[in-house]
Amino acid sequence: MTEPLLRIEGLRKSFGALVATDDVSLTVRPGEIHALIGPNGAGKSTLIKQIAGGLPPDAGRIFFDGQDITGLGTVARARAGLGRTFQISSLAMEYTVLQNAMLGALGRAGSVWRFFRPVMQDTGLREAAMSALERVGLEEHAAQRTADLSHGQRRQLEVAVALTLQPRAFLMDEPMAGLGADGSQRLTGFLDGLRHEAPILLVEHDMDAVFALADRISVLVYGRIIATGTAAEIRANADVREAYLGAEEAG
Repeated sequence: MTEPLLRIEGLRKSFGALVATDDVSLTVRPGEIHALIGPNGAGKSTLIKQIAGGLPPDAGRIFFDGQDITGLGTVARARAGLGRTFQISSLAMEYTVLQNAMLGALGRAGSVWRFFRPVMQDTGLREAAMSALERVGLEEHAAQRTADLSHGQRRQLEVAVALTLQPRAFLMDEPMAGLGADGSQRLTGFLDGLRHEAPILLVEHDMDAVFALADRISVLVYGRIIATGTAAEIRANADVREAYLGAEEAG
């Protein structure tokens, strides 16, 4: 079996009496989309923050390509190849779509503190940014102010910014949020192809997208993974249906 690119072992995180992450272990293998699902408040975003480096765990370890990255910060993990899209947009709203994408490419170059205006004349960065925008279908909006994009288009721009970093693995926190049916279908198709470039740990509430995309699914309830398996196995799991899927389908 292929060795996992990302491996989480026994991760724990508490906020006072609240246990947000309870002994979580999971892996993401090359070429795979591993979906993480669960009800609101299950601890999914808290787990992603720990993996990305924004929130230190109380216990457990995180390995990326065989290296222990538990003690590394967000920037160091990004430079190691761990790309992330956010549940809440982190885009610079007053900048254009192209400028936001170029900021991502600038981070990849390790030159975050360069003056921004000269950077806009950097042909290499501009080409990398435009290539990412084309891949998500936003090339025609390159000159548009980001604040004027629809919510769904901002989600697409988040993915484009992550692409400019040329990550070796993606952490995606609800990329379908705010997308209509057409947008979700287009992004689903895009992510389906992206897995072969870099595997994805996908947090998503759109169950149609999850069941269409995921090679494996882990179900998180009250900070603990109660099941991991294929889409068929998760659909058939009585504990999962009682804790999550039954409520989703009834709603």
